[in-house]
Amino acid sequence: MRIVFFGTPQFSVVSLRRLLADRKRDIVGVVTALDKPAGRGRQISVSPVKSCALEHGVPVLQPAKLRTPEFLAELERWGADCFVVVAFRILPESVITMPRWGTINVHASLLPAYRGAAPIRWALFNGEKRTGVTTFIIRKEVDTGDILLAQEVAIGPEETHGELELRLAEAGAALLTETLDKMERKEVIPRPQDAQLATAAPKITAEDRTVVWTHHAEKIFNRVRGLAPAPGAVSYFRDMQVKILRCRVTQPPFSGLPPGAGETLVADPKKGVLVAAGEGFLDLTEIQPAGKRPMTGTEFVRGYRLRPGELWS
Repeated sequence: MRIVFFGTPQFSVVSLRRLLADRKRDIVGVVTALDKPAGRGRQISVSPVKSCALEHGVPVLQPAKLRTPEFLAELERWGADCFVVVAFRILPESVITMPRWGTINVHASLLPAYRGAAPIRWALFNGEKRTGVTTFIIRKEVDTGDILLAQEVAIGPEETHGELELRLAEAGAALLTETLDKMERKEVIPRPQDAQLATAAPKITAEDRTVVWTHHAEKIFNRVRGLAPAPGAVSYFRDMQVKILRCRVTQPPFSGLPPGAGETLVADPKKGVLVAAGEGFLDLTEIQPAGKRPMTGTEFVRGYRLRPGELWS
């Protein structure tokens, strides 16, 4: 089977490497994002998928637009039987319908749950205990195509986005291989999604990243792990922006009048930082002040001489 692979981030690379290692597959080309400046020096950076493709001598296309006659002609010349999409932007119908075997997507949720750009983050935000990966046939409406195969994956109680993403990338790569094998043997029957069960996972906004201390501690905890290690959940301390990278829900060290949301209850060089939420309490175990390296809660107390009663907003 001749395949063109569409993808950009590291999540995509796991599937691409799996396909490249499979001698039954012929990866005739890769389509990925444009090179762009990155980092403090604004050096030109290539996508992880492009790096992988060049490493294996696979031709690469980086179109600014996906509807131009020039791009469509180049794509047609590759003569692929199937397009595989893993974490890429929305494709026009002229691309989706080009290969005879169709265009297959690997999505990091159990569709129709969490359709959209950020399925892993929203599953964590909502405190889900399970998620998974799904392969499906792409059609014009985003993430609505018929399902080919799905694999459930349990979510660890303190697992972060970065940790879960790595596991789902591996699960997705394995499911993709299984899907292509079964397609070739005509052993997979596409099944429609139940639109009534669909939930959304839109792109994360700046507002989604902001810690709201009046929320329940469990909700804040899930928001923090859904944003870790990057881009991080944002709070403010002494008018300074900080990222909360890890925390855990805990019990107050004493009884008495309920503190205000965002109030520091404990600031101890050995015990760390304990902050009140709208309901419940959070032990801030990893914090990153703006422009600084990540540090433990105890390091933060020592470095900033944090005192009980100080507020987070």
